[in-house]
Amino acid sequence: MLHDRREEKHDPKMPIYGSYAEDSAIVKTTLRREPIDPQVAYRLISDELMDEGNARQNFATFCQTYMEPEAVKLMSETLEKNAIDKSEYPQTAKLENYCVNVLADLWSVQKGDDFIGTSTVGSSEACMLAGMAMKFRWRKMALENGLDINAQKPNLIISSGFQVCWEKFGVYWDVDLIEVPVDPKHMSINTDTLMDYVNEYTIGIVGILGITYTGKFDDIEKINHLVDAYNKKSKWHELVIHVDGASGAMFTPFVNPELPWDFRLKHVVSINTSGHKYGLVYPGIGWILWKDKKYLPEELIFDVSYLGGHMPTMAINFSRSASQVIAQYYNFLRLGFDGYRGIHERTKKVALFLSKALEETGLFEIYNDGANLPIVCYTLKDDTDKEWTLYDLTDRLQMKGWQVPTYPLPKDMEDVLIQRYVCRGDLGFNVAEEFVADLHEAIEELDKARILAPKDDSPDGKKETRGFTH
Repeated sequence: MLHDRREEKHDPKMPIYGSYAEDSAIVKTTLRREPIDPQVAYRLISDELMDEGNARQNFATFCQTYMEPEAVKLMSETLEKNAIDKSEYPQTAKLENYCVNVLADLWSVQKGDDFIGTSTVGSSEACMLAGMAMKFRWRKMALENGLDINAQKPNLIISSGFQVCWEKFGVYWDVDLIEVPVDPKHMSINTDTLMDYVNEYTIGIVGILGITYTGKFDDIEKINHLVDAYNKKSKWHELVIHVDGASGAMFTPFVNPELPWDFRLKHVVSINTSGHKYGLVYPGIGWILWKDKKYLPEELIFDVSYLGGHMPTMAINFSRSASQVIAQYYNFLRLGFDGYRGIHERTKKVALFLSKALEETGLFEIYNDGANLPIVCYTLKDDTDKEWTLYDLTDRLQMKGWQVPTYPLPKDMEDVLIQRYVCRGDLGFNVAEEFVADLHEAIEELDKARILAPKDDSPDGKKETRGFTH
């Protein structure tokens, strides 16, 4: 009697690890001929992911790693809804509009402003939309005033501490990205030299509310003053400001509402944020708003059918799940202003606690203590006699499951090696205290260890970046 394995059906009484299906390799290049039992498929994939680390211990990511069970239930019940299908899912479309209204209020839209906004797949899509709006607006203005738009490429001015999505924007839409270098005195955009980079081909300036490398804020109020002075002297070239608030725009309104960075400033015309960062939603959800429709060129707005009428859409992506939009609305409804403020203020206290613990070791120079955004950023002091590097500390902490990024700062400060903790809403004091204990243990073990220096830099002259590429 022969037994054909292809015809095997999983017996519920048979242990998964005793089944024929389990002892075969997972799919890597070609499909299996026959289906396998869902329990076995689940276990194979779950086992494959075991070595990936615990997201809650990931200090590198800004992305939310915890949501309440009720939110998860809502998301799982709405995964099949397509966010772009406004007519098929009109209630979901309403919830998206409610979220836009809430953000407009948080970002101080002024009376009389005809604001418009949309959800996106994270801040990357939102930044693309903001950049396109600035480019199209500039092109129309330039053509009306006789500028030869083909004489040189348009440009966008931003701090060298930008997130890579802006570099992608420049490549995709043929815009020169002009970087204002960071330096030890200016760990954000240097407003002393900013306007030196402006010319008639500048489509706008990006102010970053929470630089990814360090968590520092650009002085957007100062940028607004500079732009105001420029526009008053310019004959036709009206500069505008976009605020990349991927991190800070869903944090600052609750913790530092008095800080002027948003639509209260005359020349801030658009703002983006990541709902999956301090909006406390699982990845990936982003948002972008324009303070007035006049700053979003009509060419970028498309009509979709909505309840027998028409509804504008300006997103780049089409089919995507509406579950993240619904989760964002859940948080707005569930937490309210005081709920968000309570979570963010406690997160800030955790960041300050970690920063103080680092200072007490006497080994580190703190670049950001988490006072503005709960990001702790630091480097080894120059006068330390340690044989180990921050890369070694990263490796040692990873033995305990902690993922702590080590990386060089951006252009003109690339010789400075830093580490960074992103403190998220699910980082409680009990977990932070455990991390500090593991940090002290890691330092002690490194002090006792014999550290082997890495090999020299590669032949092409590039310095090695280990463990984390920003």
